[in-house]
Amino acid sequence: MRRLGLAIGLVVLVAASAIAFLLFSTITAPPQSEDDDDFGSVDIYTVLDDGTLDPAASGLTAEVWETFTRVATVEFVSEVMSEYRVGDAPRSDTLAYVYQTDDPDYWVLADNLATSEDESQLIATLVHEYAHILTLGVDEVQPRANSCETLQLDEGCAEGDAVILAFDERFWSGYGDDAPAADNSDADLAWEFYLAHEDDFVSDYAATNVVEDIAESFMTWVVEDDASGDSVVAEKLRFFEDYPPLVAIRDRIRSEFDGELGIAG
Repeated sequence: MRRLGLAIGLVVLVAASAIAFLLFSTITAPPQSEDDDDFGSVDIYTVLDDGTLDPAASGLTAEVWETFTRVATVEFVSEVMSEYRVGDAPRSDTLAYVYQTDDPDYWVLADNLATSEDESQLIATLVHEYAHILTLGVDEVQPRANSCETLQLDEGCAEGDAVILAFDERFWSGYGDDAPAADNSDADLAWEFYLAHEDDFVSDYAATNVVEDIAESFMTWVVEDDASGDSVVAEKLRFFEDYPPLVAIRDRIRSEFDGELGIAG
C-alpha cells in the first residue's frame, strides 16, 4: 500500500509538472523594445515566413499589421518585410515610416499607434508606405550605388526604367535648382517650396522631395476618387495609369477596402 501510494503520488507530481510546463510554454514573451528617434521607444516584432509576427501581437498593434497585410498582401510582406516596429507617441507628427535593412531586399515598417485609430487615415498612411517600397525597392533602384547618371536616392541609383525616375523627369526637372533635393528632410524648405507651387502637389508634405511626392501622389490615386481636369495634380495621378502592375495593385486595394474607403470609381 505504501508503494502504491508513492507511485500514485509520483504520477500526480509528473502530471502537475507537465501541465505547468504546458501553461508556461503558452505564455507569449513580450516583444523587445528599443529607443527610437521618432517615437521615443518601439516594440519590435519579427515578420515570419508566413507573414505573421513573432511574438504574436494584439490590440491595435495587431490591427495595424493586419491592415498593412491587406494593403500589401501576405505574399508581399512575407517576402519583403523583416520587422514591424510599434511606438505610441502622441507628440510625434510621424504617422509611420519604412526603411531598408542592411540587406536591401528587406524592409522594416514602423507605426505610431497614437495616430492609427482613424481607419481611413491608417489605410492612406500604409498605402503611402507601401508606395515607398514599390518605388525604392531593388527592382527599381540599384542598391547602395553612388555617382548616379539617373537619380541619386538614399537607397542608391534609380534604374533607367524606374517609375520614380520617370516621375522625377516629368514633374520635378522643370523646377531646376529651386526644387528640394531627393534626400531633403527640411520641413521649412518643403513648406516654402509648397507655397510657391501649391497647385502642383496633393499635400504640403508631398513637396518635401520627389520621394515623398510620388508616394503621396500614389496614395491619393489609390484611395480617392478618379482625377479629372488638366492640373499638375491630375496629371500626377494619371501618371500611374501608364504602369499596368501599379494599376493592378490599385484595383486590388480599392476592392479590398471598398467598404472602408467608399470610392465612387
